[in-house]
Amino acid sequence: MTTLQERTVADVVTENIKAAHIFKKHGIDFCCGGGISIARACEKAKVDPSILEEELLNLDKVQDRAHDYNSWKLDFLADHIINVHHTYVEESSPLLLQYSKRVNHVHGHHYTELAEIEALVTQVVQAMAAHQRKEELILFPFIKKLVTAERENGEVPAIHFGTVENPIKMMEEEHEEAGEILRKISKLSNNFTPPQGACNTYRAFYAKLDEFEQDLHQHIHLENNILFPKALNLEKKLKRN
Repeated sequence: MTTLQERTVADVVTENIKAAHIFKKHGIDFCCGGGISIARACEKAKVDPSILEEELLNLDKVQDRAHDYNSWKLDFLADHIINVHHTYVEESSPLLLQYSKRVNHVHGHHYTELAEIEALVTQVVQAMAAHQRKEELILFPFIKKLVTAERENGEVPAIHFGTVENPIKMMEEEHEEAGEILRKISKLSNNFTPPQGACNTYRAFYAKLDEFEQDLHQHIHLENNILFPKALNLEKKLKRN
């Protein structure tokens, strides 16, 4: 029988999304790096695994069906990701760009890290815009076609990219790149902590960055750990039939 510490971080979060908050609190990556065991994740993060295990075991065991993402149909989950997370990125990006430019212009002479933070914010905003277009125009429509084929006992639809595995690999690589940019920003900003006496714009900028990173973690988790693996399995299933 597999112990809790032997299970992967991704599996535990997939089973109960509330676990994400515990991993986040202890500095454990549950999206891009979620494929390792809890024991190994604790070792890397220098966290006592017994403490983490106790917190996980004390989670509320009653799942909220409205947010039991693992039970959702893939086409519904894809639409949810677009409507919630893609929309959030689209709405937040202009604000982040404005904040980063303003705060660097006013305070960059004293806090020299702000110039690099502004450049990284521009980089991640541009990367996410291109990334989401590819998902909305190419990958997600194909996943929906797979769902339709299963429902109608059809065949795998013809595609120019060979297999759904190819765009998924590209999206996962881009997830890692976006996550790395946010990790750099977090480090430069002392985990999004504004300096003492910072003005409201400075504080709002870092609060928005923190929120943006949290949304990105949830966004990537839904894709890397639920949508993508299930899409791969569905394609294989349809090819066998």
